[in-house]
Amino acid sequence: MLKWTVLQLQKFRDVELEIDKLVDVSQDLMKRDSEIRDASPIHVTGTARIDSRKVVFHLHLTGQLILPCSRTLDDVTYPINIHSTETFILKPVEYSPNDDEEIHEPDEGVVDLIPVIEELILLEVPLQVISETAKNTETLQAGRDWEVMTEDQFKLEQQRTTNIDPRLSGLAALLKDKKE
Repeated sequence: MLKWTVLQLQKFRDVELEIDKLVDVSQDLMKRDSEIRDASPIHVTGTARIDSRKVVFHLHLTGQLILPCSRTLDDVTYPINIHSTETFILKPVEYSPNDDEEIHEPDEGVVDLIPVIEELILLEVPLQVISETAKNTETLQAGRDWEVMTEDQFKLEQQRTTNIDPRLSGLAALLKDKKE
């Protein structure tokens, strides 16, 4: 898996460790975010550079999430393609991180990438996803006394309501006089 003890990692010191694993985090993702309906296994590739004070992981995550369409609630396949650099500090006392560096600490002497991978994926989940069929559909949802409009439809509706019917222009003039 993607879990090592600090002692195991020290054996690879000053050597680049290659990572190429397929991990299934779908259950954990669905528990943490109710919008995620399913997830494919995530392909994790990259390298790890280990020295006496830290381990720097250069990761590339690919896979797919199944999310609900914001308009129709149909399933939408959303591709995941994440590049990230994550640093685990092996000796916290001896290391001072850069300002832009995301740092982690081993949990009881174990470096585990799974929680980091889950966080990276959760940060990539968009606020809304619209399916191709919803994008191509001209008619949007409507109900009693309401309807969903595109921005263009809304602008047209505003123009239509602000244009006064010529038959009522005399009435508009009377109302204008009353306001003054």
